[in-house]
Amino acid sequence: MVHKSTRIKLLICAGGIFICYFYFGVLQEKITRGSYGEDGNKEKFTYVFALVFVQCLVNYAFAKIILLTVMKQGEDNTRTLYYATSSLTYLLGMVSSNMALQFVSYPTQVVGKAGKPIPVMILGVLLGKKVYPMRKYLFVLLIVIGVALFIYKDHKGNTVQTDAQMGFGELLLFLSLIMDGLTGAVQERMRDEHKSQSGHMMLNMNFWSVIFSGTVIIISGELFEFIRFLQRHPNAVWHLISFSAAGALGQFFIFLTVAEFGPLTCSVMTTTRKFFTVLGSVLLFGNNLLPRQWIATVIVFSGLFLDAMYGKTKMVIKETLK
Repeated sequence: MVHKSTRIKLLICAGGIFICYFYFGVLQEKITRGSYGEDGNKEKFTYVFALVFVQCLVNYAFAKIILLTVMKQGEDNTRTLYYATSSLTYLLGMVSSNMALQFVSYPTQVVGKAGKPIPVMILGVLLGKKVYPMRKYLFVLLIVIGVALFIYKDHKGNTVQTDAQMGFGELLLFLSLIMDGLTGAVQERMRDEHKSQSGHMMLNMNFWSVIFSGTVIIISGELFEFIRFLQRHPNAVWHLISFSAAGALGQFFIFLTVAEFGPLTCSVMTTTRKFFTVLGSVLLFGNNLLPRQWIATVIVFSGLFLDAMYGKTKMVIKETLK
């Protein structure tokens, strides 16, 4: 009976991660790459900081509810500076990732972001003086090769403008990866020095991200433009709310999976769901991939899967949006 209930719980966790983040990915592409309005009067959603503000606000509220009801983790003595620093890099990572979608396809963003272990390992060696087993370097090298192969351009029939735009999108993805690496480095320091818990991290990082992004959208005037956009296109409100809710609920299933089955199981689930997210984007939005890119995608996720199974390193309990 215990064994059966464990399998059911595992299926629930896996289903929750797959469904929430698949829906999250579909809405992210719809919001950032789609158009709103009637034919002849369509406009793009360009309010990236406002999008991240809403997402972090929902995440904060969700984390607060979870800590008060389900996941009580006691007192938190982590230094505020650590939370503020990690939330700043976390925020910049999300903003860069969302902005990149205005210049590159969603599969490119997912595969590019799959290279997160690269900056995490480099910064771990340079800043944290960590030592990794040789197989870890081999798995990450596999990811590097796959990402490079995926984003390689043949330069056939492209205009100068298109090349520049695609180059800028890839630069944003690179910046997002660097920010992810810095976030991971600060989180490792928080764990080593203060034994920081995942729920407290989610709560406080999203709190500071709301402060930072809220300040930006108020000072820049983006908040008022964002509100006017929602008034012109009310259907975007539902997209934003459901997008943020799917991300917050997905994080809950990640935390639950780590707590019940360990980081290895969670890492395998999140790696697998990203691969199927790429497939979903191809099927739903017509983001066709070249044969070379399909091969690169398999290489990248093979490296991620092998790293999850045999990398033997500590996992940061945070899913990148992606």
